[in-house]
Amino acid sequence: MTEDVGPAPESDAAPANGPRSPRDLARERVDAVNERAGRNLPAAITVGLVLISFVVASLAWWNWGFVVFVALALIVGAVELHVVMRDRAAMRSAIVPIVIGTVAIVVGSYLAAQRPGRLPSTTVLLASFGLTVVAALMWRMWQGPVGFVRDSAASLLTIAYLPLLGSFLTLMLGEDHGPLRVAATILCVSGSDTGGYIAGVLFGRHKLAPRISPKKTWEGLAGSFVLAMAVGAAMAHFALGAPFWVGLLLGAVLVVTGTSGDLVESMIKRDLGVKDMSNFLPGHGGVMDRIDSVLLAAPAAWLVMFLLVPRG
Repeated sequence: MTEDVGPAPESDAAPANGPRSPRDLARERVDAVNERAGRNLPAAITVGLVLISFVVASLAWWNWGFVVFVALALIVGAVELHVVMRDRAAMRSAIVPIVIGTVAIVVGSYLAAQRPGRLPSTTVLLASFGLTVVAALMWRMWQGPVGFVRDSAASLLTIAYLPLLGSFLTLMLGEDHGPLRVAATILCVSGSDTGGYIAGVLFGRHKLAPRISPKKTWEGLAGSFVLAMAVGAAMAHFALGAPFWVGLLLGAVLVVTGTSGDLVESMIKRDLGVKDMSNFLPGHGGVMDRIDSVLLAAPAAWLVMFLLVPRG
């Protein structure tokens, strides 16, 4: 029921047909931009600049800061997914062992890659992933058989989707020229998003996946390929000491996987009936809404650079 609050006091109300103040006009322009963007654009830009600045600074001067940042982002994302699945689908993941396991997977893979010894970094990642699955199943076991399959499926989806995929960023970070490898990954994904947005706005006509993400177009996808491959080629040649064609391949692979990551999260949100995973980041929605592309892109980026980028 809509509450009738009555007219505003005359001292605060603008004349119906009179001139409007510059402040009113500026507010109207901001509201119009926010409506077109579907977001609070000033808040989104501010939060985005803060996050980008921290990522750049941590990759350049404090790699452990980036490790902590990744772990926290994955934990918050796991909590967001837990809450949405619980409220919308009555699926309860084992969030406590998932949070603990996320820290183990992310930190363990970074330490093992940074200090290669008897256990390869991929072995540490796989072992910590497996132990997290075991802990989640055991945690749920004590709550009885009713809903066990449903809740276990929620836990396994969360573990595979967030800590497992996201830990490939810290796995890369611990390897030779790790910050540059991570930067190449993030820049290619950002180039894909930016190129897709620009080409989609200017030329977008044909829908890419109207049932999943109505705003994506084939023209936008072409723009994603152009800019991401250009960024990849530049990073490969000037930063990683690899042939430019490696960067072209990296950019192309990350367009496919990054775009798929965006579509996968859209599928999850549509199935659960939500627009955003949460309101944790002003102007952006949830953490999951910001890292969806990187999650699927990280393992592919690690593999391409592991095979084709020189070490040492």
